[in-house]
Amino acid sequence: MPEGPTCQMMQKLAAEHRMVIIVPVYEETETGVYYNTAAVFDADGSYLGKYHKTHIPQVAGFWEKFFFKPGQSNWPVFDTAYGKIGVYICYDRHFPEGWRALALNGAEVIFNPSATVAGLSQYLWELEQPASAAANGCFIAAINRVGTEAPWNIGDFYGSSYIVNPRGKIEAQASESEDELLVHEIDLDMVREVRNNWQFFRDRRPETYTRLTDGE
Repeated sequence: MPEGPTCQMMQKLAAEHRMVIIVPVYEETETGVYYNTAAVFDADGSYLGKYHKTHIPQVAGFWEKFFFKPGQSNWPVFDTAYGKIGVYICYDRHFPEGWRALALNGAEVIFNPSATVAGLSQYLWELEQPASAAANGCFIAAINRVGTEAPWNIGDFYGSSYIVNPRGKIEAQASESEDELLVHEIDLDMVREVRNNWQFFRDRRPETYTRLTDGE
């Protein structure tokens, strides 16, 4: 488990409230080696594992390659008290391969904790993740913060967190500007229903996709 008081506190809260909690942290695995990490705690407080952010951006205001090493977490799926979940972090969401890998590994719900400011990505916010949910027959919880980050002038974080179902429809959404707790009940039976109707996994042709993984 990632060390530190944040994870220890969240582990206790998970057990106390019977909640599954995903905890994004800045993790040091050894001296000078850091990952953008999400630790996962089950509803009894047990530590299930972690995901290291795979895709590291280097764009204005987000110079993450100076800080983080790219993760190679092998797309873990966590069998929690309430369902099988995966985690994809912020910039990862622009890469469809990870959504597919998590879904193929059994994820019913994939969480994407983000810190994203207004600009080019805001248009994509309600485009990419609903499309990924529909393509993979799973729920996606798209999470973004609100407000600003002083003293850095990198823009306004636009919130708009939402839950999208396996048909690509947003079922519940928070505002763009207020700190909110979005509570929504989902029907996990829809995952099986949608995957039975749209047989995208059956009809995949991975033997024809080698161009995607040949390293170029």
